[in-house]
Amino acid sequence: MTQSAPRCAAIVGSYTSGKTTLLESMLLRAGAIGRKGSVRDGNSVGDAAAEARTRQMTTEPNIATIDYLGDEWTFVDCPGSIELLQDSINALMVADVAVVVCEPQPERALTVGPLLKMLDDHDIPHVLFVNKMDTPGASVKQTLDALQGISDRPLVLREIPIRQGDDVVGMVDLVSERAFRWEDGQASKLMTMPDAEQDREESARGEMLEALADFDDGLLEELLEEVTPSTDEIYDNLTRDLQQDLIVPVVFGSAEQDHGITRLMKILRHEAPGHEVTAQRLGVSGGGTQVQVFKTLHAGHTGKLSFGRLWSGDLADGATLAGTRIGGLYRMFGQKNEKVDKAVAGAVVAVGRMDEIATGDLATEGATSRSESWPETLSPLYSLAIHAAKHADEVKLSGALTRISEEDPSLWSEHNADTGELLMWGQGEMHLLIAIDRLKNRYNLEVLSQKPQVAYKETIRKPITHHARHKKQSGGHGEFGDVHLAIKPLPRGSGIQFEETITGGVVPKQYIPAVEHGVREFMSRGPLGFQVVDVAVTLTDGQYHTVDSSDMAFRKAAGQCMREAMPKCGPVLLEPIFTVTVSVPNEHTSKIQRLVSGRRGQIMGFDAKPGWKNWDEVKVQMPQSEIHDLIIELRSMTMGVGTYTWEFDHLQEFSGREADQVAAQRAEALAN
Repeated sequence: MTQSAPRCAAIVGSYTSGKTTLLESMLLRAGAIGRKGSVRDGNSVGDAAAEARTRQMTTEPNIATIDYLGDEWTFVDCPGSIELLQDSINALMVADVAVVVCEPQPERALTVGPLLKMLDDHDIPHVLFVNKMDTPGASVKQTLDALQGISDRPLVLREIPIRQGDDVVGMVDLVSERAFRWEDGQASKLMTMPDAEQDREESARGEMLEALADFDDGLLEELLEEVTPSTDEIYDNLTRDLQQDLIVPVVFGSAEQDHGITRLMKILRHEAPGHEVTAQRLGVSGGGTQVQVFKTLHAGHTGKLSFGRLWSGDLADGATLAGTRIGGLYRMFGQKNEKVDKAVAGAVVAVGRMDEIATGDLATEGATSRSESWPETLSPLYSLAIHAAKHADEVKLSGALTRISEEDPSLWSEHNADTGELLMWGQGEMHLLIAIDRLKNRYNLEVLSQKPQVAYKETIRKPITHHARHKKQSGGHGEFGDVHLAIKPLPRGSGIQFEETITGGVVPKQYIPAVEHGVREFMSRGPLGFQVVDVAVTLTDGQYHTVDSSDMAFRKAAGQCMREAMPKCGPVLLEPIFTVTVSVPNEHTSKIQRLVSGRRGQIMGFDAKPGWKNWDEVKVQMPQSEIHDLIIELRSMTMGVGTYTWEFDHLQEFSGREADQVAAQRAEALAN
């Protein structure tokens, strides 16, 4: 019998930290599996999707609901790649507690910085699990010192390692003051505390109690009076402070060897808050059935599945949600869907065939709403131009892109009006390659991709007046149009302007719109092959024929005049310049100058990043052509955490050898 309402823990961390292995160890310790699988062998509960197996990495949340000592728990193993962060953010929003997995290497502390910042900003309780402590030379203290520099919450060590030479062989629990020896693949065994650890244990325990006393005046008074607090009092403080997100408890172990797993699970079971606290954090109140969707999946034969957390009420298969009868209720265990008849408040469930519900929605029986506390979707950073390998699949591709964007809101597509390309946008190259693989594996769509074109424009440098006549005689009515056009450049951002100064009716009024049509039609592709901007054209004179003149004749005359005149106006390329705001840890700020100068950019200034401890923002102006793979280089030099936002600023004249190459490539492309 369940002793408490179902709870949910999200497992997060950087790529290679060992999250999926930790999930396997937790499932084994809980008795949910009889044998631990591995990512390497491709037989783990999580990472079962083809894209994950191929890359040996988590590419979408792995959800496993189990019974642990009579309590229902759902664990969500989230992707570790920074490019797949959106899924992690959405899962964390509905989790009661997060387990942040990191490696015992101080130099890699930055890799969990964005996660810790997100958890702190949204007041999500979290526990830090330092993994891979079986690595020679692994240091909890140095790792903790590095992590404290990027965490707003105090990191409170709950145990200290017992070493034999360079190897960690066990730990001392700072609350109970008992020592345990690790046993590979088994629960730890109680041992006598080594004499060498006595002084370290007393010092570390004192630091833990002092950290707790910052939030409890009674405990502070006891410490000042040198009164030893009871074990129960310490546990009460640890529980309250975790549930209120005042501290971050720190434990350690080795998921590969099943070390430290029981200790971690005991903390979750006894100290993590329940779903009522989480719902309150999200601003969810009121009664009735309320489900918050954090993940959408299109799962073949089962159709659309909406994964959600049930905040209140009961939910039965066949009930009404958002005004629609649900088409199946499921409990998840990796890739297995177990159909259930009913779910209670706190449970994580998958609801079938709810087409109108999107990720982030709060669904009640009759409607959906959006929580104000739900985070905004991540901004796009990288794009590829894509098209179906088979022309007949273009319509199918459009529908498939819509579905994968529902699954991951940070992945979306658009038709670029300037270049005519279908662009797929995401958080990085790996993100988009995974999406392309998903299109192939799930929808049998072969998709080809390439670097997107830059939306160059062109304009002119000098004015000209030009005369052109279109005359065609082929029996019966002919075609006759005669125009004089004055063409001149305009300031940036002026667009295309057309005027007429006709007097005496030399061009009848009914034909003037046709002249404008011909002028604007030409502007879509100028002499350099790109859209023309910032040019004024004035119709100053002309002639007409009472029989042979027509709208078509004057449109053709205007187009002919523009084609002949524009190459003589000093045509010049314009390239889009963007304002880019680069965000990096301040220890990497000095590297930005080299990054920017190597991409024809200009630094406009920098300052501390608001709300981010030890981070800077660098404002840059950079050509669009240099931004395509900027995120790849930026992440490479910042351990994967650097990022940026961008927006169009202005068009700038582009000349020289590189501009000539662009024009030549454009001419070749148009010729083909």
